Amino acid sequence: MVSRRTFLAGSGAVTAGGIGLVPTLTTTAAAASSTSGSPARLLPAFNRPKHLHYGDASKLSGHDQTLLTTLQGIVNRTKPELYFLYDTGTQSTPDAKWLTDMHLPTTLYKNPLDLVAKYRHRVRGAIVYDPAVPDSLNVATTLAGLEDCVVADADQAKAHGLRIVKDLRGKFDDDRVKTYRWQLDNLFPRVTHKLLAGLPPTRVVAVENVQWKEIARETRQIRDSSNRGNFDLDVSAKLGKGKVYVRWQDSFGDDGWGPSVSEVWVKANGVEIAHFKPNTPEEAQYLFDGANSSIGGDANRFCDGGGYYIYAFDPPAGTTSLVVTVTMWNQYLVSTTDTAPTRIEPFAYFRDYVVATKAMVSWLPPGGATGALLTEHFAKWPTLAPYMGWFANDVSGEWDGVDLASKGGSPVIAADFYMNGTVHAGFTAPISEKVRPVRRITKPKNKVYLTLTFGEGDNIQYCQRHMRDLWDDPKRGEAPANWTISPMLLETGPGLFSHFQRTATANDLLVCGPSGAGYTYPGSWVPAEFTQFLKLTGSQLRRTGMDQVYSYSHRENDKWVVLSEEIARGFAKYTPLKGIMQTWDGDLLAVRQGGLPIAGQWGAPGKAGEYKTALDAQVAKWDGTKPLFISGGINAWNWTPSDIAELASLLDDRYELVLANAFFDLMGRVLP
Repeated sequence: MVSRRTFLAGSGAVTAGGIGLVPTLTTTAAAASSTSGSPARLLPAFNRPKHLHYGDASKLSGHDQTLLTTLQGIVNRTKPELYFLYDTGTQSTPDAKWLTDMHLPTTLYKNPLDLVAKYRHRVRGAIVYDPAVPDSLNVATTLAGLEDCVVADADQAKAHGLRIVKDLRGKFDDDRVKTYRWQLDNLFPRVTHKLLAGLPPTRVVAVENVQWKEIARETRQIRDSSNRGNFDLDVSAKLGKGKVYVRWQDSFGDDGWGPSVSEVWVKANGVEIAHFKPNTPEEAQYLFDGANSSIGGDANRFCDGGGYYIYAFDPPAGTTSLVVTVTMWNQYLVSTTDTAPTRIEPFAYFRDYVVATKAMVSWLPPGGATGALLTEHFAKWPTLAPYMGWFANDVSGEWDGVDLASKGGSPVIAADFYMNGTVHAGFTAPISEKVRPVRRITKPKNKVYLTLTFGEGDNIQYCQRHMRDLWDDPKRGEAPANWTISPMLLETGPGLFSHFQRTATANDLLVCGPSGAGYTYPGSWVPAEFTQFLKLTGSQLRRTGMDQVYSYSHRENDKWVVLSEEIARGFAKYTPLKGIMQTWDGDLLAVRQGGLPIAGQWGAPGKAGEYKTALDAQVAKWDGTKPLFISGGINAWNWTPSDIAELASLLDDRYELVLANAFFDLMGRVLP
């Protein structure tokens, strides 16, 4: 799964009324019922919005966005009234599209900060965070929900006439464990136990008009480390203003094999001034921005796609020659500048939902002492209480964090960039329970049956943003494609789910994202608790008409393993699933476990032509005496429906491209 750093169509009517959010955030009777007799909802419920005051917050600083999103949380807790645009404010962006498609009366505020004065009477004042201690912003957010306050710095509180209810300046130091230990010990009895949130306290913001000079580029698509070597990068052209910044990017952003670096030396006028390896204390003083990169198995720092990492070096005065030597490989693009390219600001997103639900929010990397404290959080919250937000340390943090959450009985809902969640959770729209009919292949041939699936659908912010962009591709529907989507949108964004369901073509099939009612690793759960997860998943699937799932399993010796017979039997018993596509590291996988057909999710780098070449290489191993089943994963961050259509046009007579329901229907009949 790619790291996640990274709206409603105009034709449908909406249901009348909504689900009420009572002040204590208990589940209402209306929330506890459904036409399928499902259990009470998992998350707190919100009223349906009737009129929205909105503004374009995309150009505001993170400080002002945080002020507005926490105000939004207090106001929208009773009834959603505030909505903000976080893209560009034009009618072509997801935030604007969803707003238009809700067909609600709206009032535009050209300066969204004017809404602070309009709604100041609805808040008790401000919780002031300490800019010197970034994690204090998360503590301030938790307190804001409990005290009916906004989060602000001291200058904002003064400028907007907000009474300071609690001042966190000087209360905490840089000891993250100690900060969140105080929060857990002192605030746990007061926060909601329906969910737990994880949000970064800060974000990296690009500075505009920075001029980068390219100094090295790999022009070949190399993915096997065959170009590994020591490279001398002369950055002397950027001397003279102080620090020199060097950035690594992927020279081919669509295939996942970006630049790796395992060691760095820096010489100023021939004298070594720096020497370090990634992920060490020595690297920390030079790593200016590593948030969009990861640490690999060779103790290397790497990034893929649109990711990057930046080192900053401060040469001595009078330096005329500055050379950076790196051990580097794969698809690198290296550039340099003498201008600080980014700045740090508060991370504002999803805080409306956290404040409105009175949730506790922290930011605890899943390893070491912070990981132990995160584990303690999971132990204190009830089984099935979701962890909403994301994890620190990018891909490695994802795997370790989801594993800890799974062991603790908490499904993960990737939501750190889910904007206006308090509005989307309250806006109701019709969702059909009807299962899509199967185009049954009555006379199977000895062909390659291929199904293609866009990943990332467990990620509700992807469903809200990037999936909407992909969905609006004019070539969607030209070729069969499966779209993973989160059934948790039943509670966090029913209007979003309704839009995708109602506007799907005959060649679009919604399938459940990993691994059911939230992102999780089934093999890491306590079995009795996993049964509860399966029952919840079954309820959600029946309410949304989905009967295929893309599921993770768990890792052993750094490899994904086949879902066990016991886990597969659980899926078969408690859910309506007809088939499972699962994470897989090897070649092709098509087996029956627990009575269900399971296909390993196979993938290939590059776009249509390269993908087809890799498919042909797999097919060359096939003896042609019986049908071959290939479940193909599609990188949602790099592919579009246009790419799917191009790939479909390249398939010869050996292939038949089908939707997942036909794929698993046939696979279930053919497999022994």
